[in-house]
Amino acid sequence: MIHNARGMKVNLLAWMVAALMLLLALGTLGATQAAASSSYYGEIVASSLNVREDAAKDAEVRGSVKKGDIVLVTKEFHGWLEIKHGSLEGWVAGYYVQKTDKRPGKADTSSSSKPATASKGSSSSSVVLVDALRIREGPSTDHKVTGMLYRGAPVSIRDSVQGWLQIVSGDERGWVSSQYIGEGTAVTSNLNVTQTSSSSGGTLRGKVIVIDPGHGGSDPGMVGTTYKTAEKTINLSTANYLKEQLQSLGAKVVMTRTKDDQKPELPRRVAISHEAGADAFISIHYNSSEKNNSGILTFFYSDRKDKPLAHAIERQLAGGIGLKSHGVAFGDYHVLRENRTPAVLLELGFLSNSRDEGIVKGSDYQRKAARAIAKGLQNYFN
Repeated sequence: MIHNARGMKVNLLAWMVAALMLLLALGTLGATQAAASSSYYGEIVASSLNVREDAAKDAEVRGSVKKGDIVLVTKEFHGWLEIKHGSLEGWVAGYYVQKTDKRPGKADTSSSSKPATASKGSSSSSVVLVDALRIREGPSTDHKVTGMLYRGAPVSIRDSVQGWLQIVSGDERGWVSSQYIGEGTAVTSNLNVTQTSSSSGGTLRGKVIVIDPGHGGSDPGMVGTTYKTAEKTINLSTANYLKEQLQSLGAKVVMTRTKDDQKPELPRRVAISHEAGADAFISIHYNSSEKNNSGILTFFYSDRKDKPLAHAIERQLAGGIGLKSHGVAFGDYHVLRENRTPAVLLELGFLSNSRDEGIVKGSDYQRKAARAIAKGLQNYFN
């Protein structure tokens, strides 16, 4: 009896040790998989891009990567990306890196037929042949429209199904009718974002847009409660993404500040808008609240001057960029009230909300927000 009890205790102890080791192993595996899933490949879209020792513009330069290089992105921090390219590791400005399905050493082919066709798994390159082409979620007109491409936009073909092509073009991806894709001259910007021709409905050519990254210098704005994200920094990062989008659409862009340590006074920000002869003024901010509020707010001051622009942009922000939009609202802000230019102030998420902050600090959300704002401006002017 005593012998059996002791044996049972030994077996029970062995079982508990084995179970603990299994749980530790699974936990380690899970952590590894989580870390791996947060990494992705990106394509360099600047002609040359410095790789720095730290996520700061004055950090030591370790080397550089060039346009078209495929890099592994391992971390994101306030608009900076930590990358690996061969033996080179370091930080680069995030708005010069675009997510891609490509892998190092596996470049897409550039040949295409007329009209373009592709077998499953192929990766050919071609361009849009019409002024405007809808992108859909699936290979038929029954599927939801998710985006738009314009004449000359370069596309990479991933698959074909009964007259439809699965394509990737810049940040856009989905299905388009094959009859509107073929050989032609690609028209791209330095961010590989579609640029419209002057005859297409979505052009911003000739328009002057002032982008106002809120706060700056000694005024950090809100500091995130969970990840300590400085609002002044994420405002500028988002503004740079928007600048690239608008320039790709032909607009002239003027920034009220271009550096983290700059802090123009509010009257100066308005003066910049007037001096530039701006057609629209966009002030970029992130929000805070003592309550656990979440989401996007779009502010206007004048019903006649500002409200149509606010509605045009808010409709795009509400289209599903990662946070819920709470519509448009009156805001008695200096940069709106004193501005002769149609102007809006955007609060693109709450840094006081841990979920919001976790979403907005990533480059993916900021790119989506920039695309939505740019599309809103296209709709407003066209």
